[in-house]
Amino acid sequence: MKILKKMLLVASLGMTLSAFQVHSVDAATNYTVKPGDTMWKISQRYGVPLISLQKTNNEWDNNLYVGQRLTIPTITSAERTLLAQLVHAEAAGEPFSGKVAVATVVFNRVDSSLFPNDVKSVIYQIDQGHYAFSPVQDGRINNTPTSEDYRAVDEAIAFRGQGNGSLYFYNPQKSTSEWIFSRPVTVRIGDHVFAK
Repeated sequence: MKILKKMLLVASLGMTLSAFQVHSVDAATNYTVKPGDTMWKISQRYGVPLISLQKTNNEWDNNLYVGQRLTIPTITSAERTLLAQLVHAEAAGEPFSGKVAVATVVFNRVDSSLFPNDVKSVIYQIDQGHYAFSPVQDGRINNTPTSEDYRAVDEAIAFRGQGNGSLYFYNPQKSTSEWIFSRPVTVRIGDHVFAK
């Protein structure tokens, strides 16, 4: 009888925790507009770039109404892992700041109207018959990231929207694209050149 009670207690606790987690995720991704809210105030409250909040909700002016539901853009656990895998594949052996910059390029693309609007779609984007990131093509995207790769992603999340707007990066000793060489350089870190 004691074993049955313990099993019921554990099952009940598990269901309670899972229900709480679902509610927490919902609360973190949806917001109901309150009096005095602006897109800017909401973006600051949730620590997301204004452009990302506007793009997610297709709201380009500040005409919000009380009770309006907005989606707060977030990064899922799967997207975080995928981005850490890309950082590992693209920036292994690079300084930590270079790893952060690689992750930042992905977020800048998500926040740009020129690219898809989620991490996975940006990473797996095919343009003119080529993957945007070579590790997707050659399979290195599937390698296991390190804890430093995850830390780089987390730092890029924390400072999202505060960088210099890099949308591209390349290794000038490996790249052959004349087009990429024509892009305005924003910063050089390790073996990578970052550009707009």
